[in-house]
Amino acid sequence: MKSKIVSQKKAVSVRAVLKKNKKIVVFTNGCFDVIHSGHAIYLDRARRKGDFLIVGLNTDKSVRRLKGKNRPVMSFRDRALLLAYLSPVDLVVGFGDDTPLNLIKKLRPDILVKGADYRISEIVGAAEVKSWGGQILRIPLVKGRSTSGIIRKLLQLRIE
Repeated sequence: MKSKIVSQKKAVSVRAVLKKNKKIVVFTNGCFDVIHSGHAIYLDRARRKGDFLIVGLNTDKSVRRLKGKNRPVMSFRDRALLLAYLSPVDLVVGFGDDTPLNLIKKLRPDILVKGADYRISEIVGAAEVKSWGGQILRIPLVKGRSTSGIIRKLLQLRIE
């Protein structure tokens, strides 16, 4: 499964081969901290939109800037490995920026997917993907499944 976790350079090279073979590449991104069933269902739905799913994964420093000093709960290595073990995920590629814009520009996916909690106008990279003829899709989230909810629940537990 480690072979699914690649550098940005390798991801760009894989993308070029996929484009040559007329495969539809779907891209999504996130922190995926404390991976749960909602993530798995979301990724499965995203993968069904094309032939190949690339997941952009925030590095630990990026998550810390976005979510606060106590995050991520799980290291980049652990998050990447868990994502790689999910069958809908074809590649996992890390990015250290606060947004995946630079990675999206490098990969030029055919379809950019985000959760339906985002408006199209809020989706980073949407304008760029549209500019090269790509599609933007919003996928409904699974109700009651969130990393924040899991963390809150864990903090309420008393370990004896």
